[in-house]
Amino acid sequence: MRRSARRRDDRGSALIELSWLAIILIVPIIWIILSVFEVQRGAFATSAAARAAGRAYALAPDDATGEQRANAAAQQVLDDQGARGQRARVRITCEAPAGNCHVGTAVITVRITSGVTLPFAPTILGRSAATFALDATHTVPIGQYVESAPQ
Repeated sequence: MRRSARRRDDRGSALIELSWLAIILIVPIIWIILSVFEVQRGAFATSAAARAAGRAYALAPDDATGEQRANAAAQQVLDDQGARGQRARVRITCEAPAGNCHVGTAVITVRITSGVTLPFAPTILGRSAATFALDATHTVPIGQYVESAPQ
């Protein structure tokens, strides 16, 4: 019996299959790596912003000025760390005698919550792009930066 059909030549098909497999696997891996780096940068920025906001609040002469300075310091640190689109919400609490956060035994706690938008994450069905929530807390005893006046 004679073979009328020629055998198909498979040379080069492994290269094509490997190329497609690499594209299918490498693209998601690169996206995951970029996302992890972006979240890590945001986490470092949020932590540094909490520290700077706590220091700015502690060095302020009063509570109202302290809040303004803490918000400005937090946003400045986020911008400096390369998290330009990252907006933070600063919440300041204080454990102090007589309600004055600027006395020697006061303890100021700054909590910053923010979020990082994942790279190349599309808006789906009218919702905003995928974000990763971040928060950081920094506690400052007021005596660490300010010498309290004698009472």
